[in-house]
Amino acid sequence: MATDKQPVIIKKIKKGGHAAHGGAWKIAYADFVTAMMAFFLLLWLLSSVPQEQLEGISNYFSPTTVSATTSGSGDILSGATITSEGTAQSSISRDSVTVDLPLPKAGTGGEDSGGEKEASEMTDEEKAEELQRKKEEDQFEEAKKELEEIIERTPELKEMKKSLLIDNTPEGLRIQLLDKEGLPMFPSGGAEMFDHTKRLLALVSKVIVKMPQQISISGHTDSVPYVSKTGYSNWELSADRANAARRELVHAEVPFERVSKVVGKAATEPFLPEDPKNARNRRLSIIMLRGTGRDKPSPSAKEESLPGLGAIRRKQLEDSKTQ
Repeated sequence: MATDKQPVIIKKIKKGGHAAHGGAWKIAYADFVTAMMAFFLLLWLLSSVPQEQLEGISNYFSPTTVSATTSGSGDILSGATITSEGTAQSSISRDSVTVDLPLPKAGTGGEDSGGEKEASEMTDEEKAEELQRKKEEDQFEEAKKELEEIIERTPELKEMKKSLLIDNTPEGLRIQLLDKEGLPMFPSGGAEMFDHTKRLLALVSKVIVKMPQQISISGHTDSVPYVSKTGYSNWELSADRANAARRELVHAEVPFERVSKVVGKAATEPFLPEDPKNARNRRLSIIMLRGTGRDKPSPSAKEESLPGLGAIRRKQLEDSKTQ
């Protein structure tokens, strides 16, 4: 009898497309957590580290140089904890040093009230300079007083009292002879001085000749335009008048080598800037130059200053006496 065989059915089951569960995600998660920890640690460091250490960190990561040491003491915090202030060091940033300077003594401030050094702090050369300066100031004051007294004692020159001005300037003692309406020193456009101008300069020369300073003479005009057909102008006129004053002073026995300079300034330096055409802008200015009045050493003093020369000179004098 034939047996009926049931058909064999083979069912193929396909599994879903899910990947097998492994441990790779744990590595990624660990990296993420580590990064977050580092981030929060950085935030904490930034909030707790003092400002000077932050500047040190900034300088440390500067691209201009690279630290040559790998030890802890050469790192950002120099091997110290972040709780100690001022421990950060950098080879790039400049070290700051604070020095407490002693306060000046009361009442001196290193100098006296006039801004000059105390005598005990001055060198011999500075003391000599100070003595020379005081001596020169005394000379200027004495010269000013003497000129004023001479004018007062001279009746014919009393009317010119307002034409003579004496003042002490940074350049030196200045004596100015000014024109005034009705009493000019020179004729208009000319450099030949009037007799009363010569007498005034003669009196001024008596004071100047006693002083050791070099002198400067300048001529000034007003701003009224003056140009002749030959081109002769206020420039030439002021220079000629200054030179005329020089000749008169030399004639009155002021040594010619005492004259340092003679200049014409035309109307460039008016006596009355607000009124440049005023007659008082026409003037002569004679300045005894400050710092030029040093006494010249005698020949014997020069010999003594040279090594051995003074002794040789004395020996020659002794030999001449024995002969």
